[in-house]
Amino acid sequence: GSRSMATVARATRRMLLAARIERGPGDSHGRVWGAPVAFRGAGAPRGVVSESADQDQATVARIAAQVEAEDRLDDELDAGLRAPIVLRSRGMEVLHNPWLNKGTAFSAAERERLGLRGLLPTRQISFELQKDRIMRDYHEGEVARIRKQEILEKGKRRSDVTAENIRKWKVLQELQDRNETLFYKVLMENFVDMAPIVYTPTVGWACRTYSKNFRRPRGMFFSAEDRGHMSSMIYNWPAEEVDAVVVTDGSRVLGLGDLGMQGLGICIGKLDIYVAAAGFHPMRVLPCVIDVGTNNKAFWDDPFYMGIPRPRLEGKGYHEVIDEFLHAVLARYPHAVVQFEDFQTSHAHSLLERYRHKHLVFNDDIQGTAATALAGLVGGLKVKGLPPSALVHEKIVLTGAGSAGIGVATQILKAMEKHGLKQEEAARNFWILDKDGLITRARPNLPSHVHLFARPEAETEGMSLLNVVKRVRPTSLMGLSTVGGLFTDEVLTEVGKHCEQPMIFPMSNPTSSSECTAESAQRCTQGRAIFASGSPFQNVELDGKICASSQANNMYIFPGLALGAFLGKTGVVSDGMLMAASEALSKLLTEEELAKGSVYPDLKNIRRISLFMALSVMRAAHEEGRLSGKALKLIERSEGELVAFIKENMYSPHYNPLVFRP
Repeated sequence: GSRSMATVARATRRMLLAARIERGPGDSHGRVWGAPVAFRGAGAPRGVVSESADQDQATVARIAAQVEAEDRLDDELDAGLRAPIVLRSRGMEVLHNPWLNKGTAFSAAERERLGLRGLLPTRQISFELQKDRIMRDYHEGEVARIRKQEILEKGKRRSDVTAENIRKWKVLQELQDRNETLFYKVLMENFVDMAPIVYTPTVGWACRTYSKNFRRPRGMFFSAEDRGHMSSMIYNWPAEEVDAVVVTDGSRVLGLGDLGMQGLGICIGKLDIYVAAAGFHPMRVLPCVIDVGTNNKAFWDDPFYMGIPRPRLEGKGYHEVIDEFLHAVLARYPHAVVQFEDFQTSHAHSLLERYRHKHLVFNDDIQGTAATALAGLVGGLKVKGLPPSALVHEKIVLTGAGSAGIGVATQILKAMEKHGLKQEEAARNFWILDKDGLITRARPNLPSHVHLFARPEAETEGMSLLNVVKRVRPTSLMGLSTVGGLFTDEVLTEVGKHCEQPMIFPMSNPTSSSECTAESAQRCTQGRAIFASGSPFQNVELDGKICASSQANNMYIFPGLALGAFLGKTGVVSDGMLMAASEALSKLLTEEELAKGSVYPDLKNIRRISLFMALSVMRAAHEEGRLSGKALKLIERSEGELVAFIKENMYSPHYNPLVFRP
């Protein structure tokens, strides 16, 4: 057969090479020097006992190199002649079988015929590169590299994650791969401790290192190269029902920039929170990445990067890919709620407006972050003993004019309108800065989504943050710039000079991108600041007083918002539903939490929080005539029955008896 022919060919070549070593260089009739060849195993020449050291060693090295080259050629020949393995498995069954799984080395043809398209990253990685990646980790893993970094950074600004964070992340990932029921049981019962491990800030590290740490696919990979195939690819996903989809194109992941297909990590982490916080069933959630390339040039020449190593697709082609993806997902899973995650500003707003009025979609960076920020301000007013309507008197300096920053400003503006201000009056309560300073109407090429908030005073165009604070004397300072340390001690001290209880919200993620720390905010304001941040900080003790460090994390809003919209079959996620969630959150604050200055309730009650968010969203949807299905019937009978309905549909991990069906 073909295999025996290849074996004979290999043996023949080795005999000829052995004869050449016997003869030695320069003598076609026999050996000039050296003792007989010493063979080791299968007739392969592996060394010569030499009497003339230098020449003999050079000869052996040359011939050995040729042997290795011939062996590589044989391997390539054999690969084309090997008989295929016939399978009765497809899709995830193949990937979860260690005898059959090739990981990212599956060829395009194999992916197609085995139903693997979309279940693996787009880029095919060779057997050799897979081996190199394993050996790299074998000799020095990621934890060791982080520990070295920690030693080098001792006494300096710390990284956003530690070696201990990574160790815990690996423990939880290994558990999730082998037993999801136990994973969610552990996560739910230790939510406050583990949420920063499965979500921000550790998820930022998981995204940065996704390709290097890839072991087992979780979620679906769509790409620009899949155009025309997405409607069939979606059926490679094994779940017959999906209730929630989180999707990214990886163009602006947290504060880390363009991570390409590695952005899938944030979608996985987000859906872990959907399950633990809001009770979505883990078998009915789907993390997705749409790989349209990357503008991160470091990835283009990285052999381990698993995405498409070329510049991002833009323009009409980009929108065609996103349209096809959404059509494919909603064709198979028409009732699913779809969350857009970490799309760059140039696309985030346009995509949201493109779909939000027709489909059950929302953008967490724009709407979730905005609702969370508004909830924090309402909570801060409650700490001061003021009602939500006092929001109209706030003077807000906000850094960051991207999708998140403008989303926050827009949501707060709408709340001010709700409490009596006209749009133009509300807009005058904002001073928004980007990398070029204060934004005014004198700014050339002003983006349309920023225009409403541009200051009319042309002479202040580009003014620095410190000078804006001195001029405005704000009551609230909010950061969505992703510039770590932007709120300097001088800026924070100036804010504290003119406001008894300033609200200071550095909301950028991860920790390394936070505009300031809790300690600096309290120190510079003598412990008077009402503080909330995007990533977690410890409470601060100052002069015997404990100052609360609240976390302005979207997980307060997005799990319950998605649950209410999904169970309520609301069709869309409206501004009224978002507003209801924002204003409802402060109602869960206890007197003890208010006394400490907390603007958000304790995350240890995240299930109760998400249930209340879902209920509030359904109430607002009912007022707008958007509630439908069973939720509509129940709310018209009794709100208590609606609460029971929500609870019944919140997943709780436990072991069910298993029965074999032949």
